[in-house]
Amino acid sequence: MKKLLTFILIIALLAIGAIGGVFWEKSSKKVVPPIPVKEAKKERKILYYKCPMGQPDYSQAPGKAQCGMDYIPVYEDEAETATGPGEIYITPEKVQRIGVRSEEVKEMPLKKVIRTVAIVDYDERRLFTINTKIEGWIERLYVNATGRELKKGEHLLDIYSPDLVSTQEEYLLAFETKRRLGPGALPEAVDGAESMLDATKRRLHNWDISDDQIEALEKSKKPTKTLALHSPVEGIVIEKMAVQGMKVMPGEKLFGIANLSNIWLYANIYEYEISLVKAGQKARVTINAYPGETFHATVSYIYPYLNTETRTAKVRLEMANPGFKIKPGMYANMEIESVISPKAVAVPEDAVLDTGERQAVIIDVGAGRFKMQEVKVGLKGEGYYQILSGLAPGSKVVTSANFLIDSESSFRSTAQTMLGMEHGKPKDVGAGLKPAPPQHKGYSQ
Repeated sequence: MKKLLTFILIIALLAIGAIGGVFWEKSSKKVVPPIPVKEAKKERKILYYKCPMGQPDYSQAPGKAQCGMDYIPVYEDEAETATGPGEIYITPEKVQRIGVRSEEVKEMPLKKVIRTVAIVDYDERRLFTINTKIEGWIERLYVNATGRELKKGEHLLDIYSPDLVSTQEEYLLAFETKRRLGPGALPEAVDGAESMLDATKRRLHNWDISDDQIEALEKSKKPTKTLALHSPVEGIVIEKMAVQGMKVMPGEKLFGIANLSNIWLYANIYEYEISLVKAGQKARVTINAYPGETFHATVSYIYPYLNTETRTAKVRLEMANPGFKIKPGMYANMEIESVISPKAVAVPEDAVLDTGERQAVIIDVGAGRFKMQEVKVGLKGEGYYQILSGLAPGSKVVTSANFLIDSESSFRSTAQTMLGMEHGKPKDVGAGLKPAPPQHKGYSQ
């Protein structure tokens, strides 16, 4: 029995030793950690250097700042501190809240439509005056009302003139004398008859007696009592001074006639638009009396003076008037389309901030950064301004909430200026120095 117990004890000790050895072996083994893979260090791009004290002191190269300390770099991946000279940073949440919208600067044909009101008037080249060159009395009046439409050659009136009757008698006498003189007549007598005949015929011509009327006088051998006046043109009677029975003198105006087949329009163009109007340009014309109809006129003359009270220049246009539809005195709405530039750098008009002295736009640099940029603005056409200098195609400009950005930029510029005054006046650090834009009235740059 003792031997059995001893044997069992030995077996148990051996088992315990084996188990302990296994645990000791595991615990004694050193755990070797995995060798970490070294990541490639990403190179950070430096945008520029700035003063560590927050003064408006910037540089493109490392060196000493105005405060005496070394410049600190500003990296591209930084947020608010990554703003360049003259830039401000606005968080994406704020950009969305204030409704900032940007638009790309375009190079485009820029046109402007000049809209104005014109007044219809007579074509001065188609106005005529009817008068007489002989003294007499109106014995019969055929055209006795203004507004009457006349055809060319239409009978206007008959004038009785004693001078006309006596001149006709003289002509008949000279004509008969020349006819009776035979081949054997004295040359002096023939010359006298021909001279008298030519003189009286010339007088009749001067009174607008036609050759047909003179020929009729030679055939009838009876002088006519009256002289008939005929209309030399086609048109409308716009003035009538003649009254039946009245006495008329040479040169006295009896009728005013206007041909309305062509009319003139007078329009006033503002001083800043006059450079866009040239002779020969076409214009669209609409008249309230004829809704839905469009007429076409041509700029014929730009008057060489300016109305100093209205700051406008007078422009004359010509237009055909078939059927005399358009009446002088009517108002007409007129549009002249002009090309400001066939290839203009243009921005929306809402993008331009104007103080009256200078103009500027806010450039959307990207990643919440904005920068004020002064520009030179040209003419405005159909919602866009022409940019003469200061901006290139491809840039993005703010078209909405730019006044809010401008006000924040002005506030930060003021704070930077005050901080700079506390640390002394700024000094140049070389060609790379780009001081923060100064505050000025209206906006900061």
